[in-house]
Amino acid sequence: MRDGPNSSGGSEPSYPISSVDNALRLLLLFREQQSMRLTEACNYLGVAHSTAHRLLAMLIHRGFVRQDDTRAYRPGPMLVEIGLAVVQKMDVRMHARPFLEKLAAKFGETVHLVTLEGDKVRYIDAVESDRTLRVIARTGQILYAHCTSAGKAMLGELTPEQVRTLYANKKLLPQTSSSIKSMDALESALDDVRSLGYATNYEESEEGVGSVAIALVNAANRPVASMAVAVPVTRLVPEMQANIVKALKEVRQQFRDLPV
Repeated sequence: MRDGPNSSGGSEPSYPISSVDNALRLLLLFREQQSMRLTEACNYLGVAHSTAHRLLAMLIHRGFVRQDDTRAYRPGPMLVEIGLAVVQKMDVRMHARPFLEKLAAKFGETVHLVTLEGDKVRYIDAVESDRTLRVIARTGQILYAHCTSAGKAMLGELTPEQVRTLYANKKLLPQTSSSIKSMDALESALDDVRSLGYATNYEESEEGVGSVAIALVNAANRPVASMAVAVPVTRLVPEMQANIVKALKEVRQQFRDLPV
């Protein structure tokens, strides 16, 4: 496999797939130039016109490349969208990290930072409690949004119509016997989230685990993530929940003023 100026420097895989490699190399070429012609793609990859054309056609189909009026190939909307999404998540983690640490120190419990991805949530950062009995950090995991306080906090920022559209033709799959199992129950829970300003979870994602979460919004009042304090249910008594809610609402207000 021929390395070009756009090589990432990583080791070559044991079983390389040349068509995938060529497609990725074309995308990497956009780091150095804003557009390319079919002839440039052929010469760069060292392949026939028909091969380069098929590769570019597939990239256009998936939105990674587009053709302008001059028939030149340029970065497509999907490539831009992925780049912006990655940068945004990095920024959210950077801005949210001090709040995660502050809450973890205040309550001695695990605190998660979560983003919404369709009907699921992704755990993108956490500060884990150092107690013997604690909730383990879930960084990197993906769970159903309706089974988590963090997910319900983010879903609560959507309108009822947006929620129904999101869950159209989808089943609410449970993770435990306590999970929400119907749209009626989910809509009722989200009404409570909107009214109270926070979301809770009592053994809905994992037995023995409870949590309290709030959505974080930016200066434009757009939700960008949610923050959840995860606690063994034996310690999540009403007084502690009230204290967590108060602290989370303070975080939400302070986070709103950041350039996220």
